[in-house]
Amino acid sequence: MNGPCLHGGRGAGWFCTTVLDMHGDEERVVTAYAGWLQRNGWTVTREAGFVDIYAERGPEKLYAEAKGRTSSAGLDVDTLYGQLLRRMNDPATDARYAVVVPTAALQAALRVPAWVRDRLHIDVYEVDDVGVVHPCDLLP
Repeated sequence: MNGPCLHGGRGAGWFCTTVLDMHGDEERVVTAYAGWLQRNGWTVTREAGFVDIYAERGPEKLYAEAKGRTSSAGLDVDTLYGQLLRRMNDPATDARYAVVVPTAALQAALRVPAWVRDRLHIDVYEVDDVGVVHPCDLLP
């Protein structure tokens, strides 16, 4: 939805803001990914410990951050990586981390080189426009 037009002060002129409610699309991405995990044998907890999804399957642990479609996919994916890195509290070597993004943000998510993601145990998942999850890196 479009926001209000404001005057920026003397000599600055008018400017208009646009406010986009993207929470709905992030919810779509999280819901699709959580369902995919459950269908693959994971026990899923949403919004746990400051991550969007925490999941367990036997001894495996997975921490996931997700983003929906936004007007600035690159910046928002960079923010997602920063959030995920800051929240890496589990020193267990078998803990995995996931970046979960819509198709529109996939290329931005893959800008982090595969060798870096591998060392940090980060996998990338794409949620397409109809809600199908596509692993870009397979869990071991």
